[in-house]
Amino acid sequence: MVIVIVLAYIVRLFSLQITSEEYKQSADSNAFLNQIQYPSRGVIYDRNKELLVYNQPAYDIMVIMREIKDLDTLDLCKSLNIDKRQFIKRMSEIKDRNINPGYSSYTQQVFMSQLSMEEFSAFQEKQFLYPGFYVRKRSIRQYATTHGAHVLGDVAEVSKGDIEEDEYYLRGDYIGKQGVERSYEKELRGEKGIQVLLRDSRGRIKGHYKEGAFDKKPVPGKNLTLSIDMRLQALGERLMEGKIGAIVAIEPKTGEILCMVSAPDYDPSQMVGHKRSKNHQLLSQDEWKPLLNRAIMGQYPPGSTFKTSQALTFLQEGIITPQTAYPCYHGFIYGGLRVGCHGHASPLSLVPAIATSCNGYFCWGLYHMLGARSKYGSVQAAMTRWKDYMVSMGFGYKLGIDLPGEKRGMIPNAQFYDKAYKSDWTGLTVISISIGQGEVTLTPLQIANLGATIANRGYYITPHVVKQVEGQPLAEEYTEHHKTMVDQQYYDVVVEGMRRAVLGGTCKAANIPGLEICGKTGTAQNRGHDHSVFMGFAPKDDPKIAIAVYVENGGFGATYGVPIGKLMMEQYIHGKLSDAEEAEATRFQNKRIQYGSGSR
Repeated sequence: MVIVIVLAYIVRLFSLQITSEEYKQSADSNAFLNQIQYPSRGVIYDRNKELLVYNQPAYDIMVIMREIKDLDTLDLCKSLNIDKRQFIKRMSEIKDRNINPGYSSYTQQVFMSQLSMEEFSAFQEKQFLYPGFYVRKRSIRQYATTHGAHVLGDVAEVSKGDIEEDEYYLRGDYIGKQGVERSYEKELRGEKGIQVLLRDSRGRIKGHYKEGAFDKKPVPGKNLTLSIDMRLQALGERLMEGKIGAIVAIEPKTGEILCMVSAPDYDPSQMVGHKRSKNHQLLSQDEWKPLLNRAIMGQYPPGSTFKTSQALTFLQEGIITPQTAYPCYHGFIYGGLRVGCHGHASPLSLVPAIATSCNGYFCWGLYHMLGARSKYGSVQAAMTRWKDYMVSMGFGYKLGIDLPGEKRGMIPNAQFYDKAYKSDWTGLTVISISIGQGEVTLTPLQIANLGATIANRGYYITPHVVKQVEGQPLAEEYTEHHKTMVDQQYYDVVVEGMRRAVLGGTCKAANIPGLEICGKTGTAQNRGHDHSVFMGFAPKDDPKIAIAVYVENGGFGATYGVPIGKLMMEQYIHGKLSDAEEAEATRFQNKRIQYGSGSR
């Protein structure tokens, strides 16, 4: 019995002193107060060093439950401008371990967060009357611009999942939720510091423990310089007012994204402080989905912009030469199958086929490629070869942009059609993919990247929105050249076709004297009104910008896509619009498209 009793005492003492934190926390909380020092979050600039996002002081009200004594609840509520019901609800949430798994009555818990200086001042005057309540200085994001919300992103309180995923975070911490705030969170957040303060028997702060020997200073977050030109971004958002769609512009030589417009959009300042939760809920319930970044999440049929990739594939595979001519008598006709087209000369060789956006020409090209059994052996093998070319051009998979949420689009393969048609299919079955319809879908980012690849005559660099992280070299993935399966000589042919499209073809509205613009329209068929698409770059021989414009239900590519693309290229290359172009920009800004029961 004596041995059993001694062993029981030993086990209990071991439990209390070694495995249990409760009494250690109690003892430490009596003598010490550990105050976390939060670092300033890195600020964000655009490519022209214009400040976009900065920090502003804010304050959190913290509470240690064990220290609350003789609290005048009503007076506290009055100081914090809340009612008693809110007080009771918040105290209950703090104690609920399902909501707050890290709860301890001995440690500081967040009672209220992100108070402004004005809100904090009323509390500070009476803080001595509220034992157990403390102040923690923080900072909140402020925006010097109303543009670029989808790129910039926002910051909010960490979730339970965030805490479980990264031990850096504690309840009440903040984390980037979208945009570069999310993808560059570790660079922006910095490193926390700590102050170990000594308390007397009455809980009063007596100073730093051992004169600050155990204190640690916070390390500020790194600043970001974006590749975004905010003046170009502002123009793009202005031109897309009243419309649904996206604009993406890329600097071909570097892969830097010059603008990324998703319409409709919202003011990033709506996602700051107390109003974030309410505004986020309102935006998420909006039927036009302003929170959706259509530039990287929208998966659309690319329409005739896709014909450029088909021309390159057919040339490299020897299916056609630049001189190969195909007939197009108002479309592609084979037996009972007909793919319509608009009126133009017939037959056509490749360059004028690109310039006039001939459907028949590219249908014939795919028909001959998928039917070349002597070359490939089977339609499945030919389809696999076709798919490999598309993947090498950046389609079918995520490009790897440094933003969260990118979608991959859709490039069908032989297995897809074998399953859909039980292996009983031919080139005629899938002929619509040759003109960017059918099962093919791309994101606006992928369409813009196609323009950049053609501008570079056969390679692209992974598109990215961050130009520089303070004190760090650019990640290798954003400097590597991705070469396609097509030789440069064939790109020269396609470039000539795109130039001819601007000089006298479907893109003639994009022609600017003295600026050699190359372009390709797209009119993507849709269950409702067709989508208006434009893809192009300029100048022809020393490209500075490649762009994709996608306007849902905008009709012909020349209706919205071409003029918007022209204005954007003019703004970037020349730094401003002429008076006539400014008037045109205003006209497009005021041009609304009817969607469903109403217009945007």
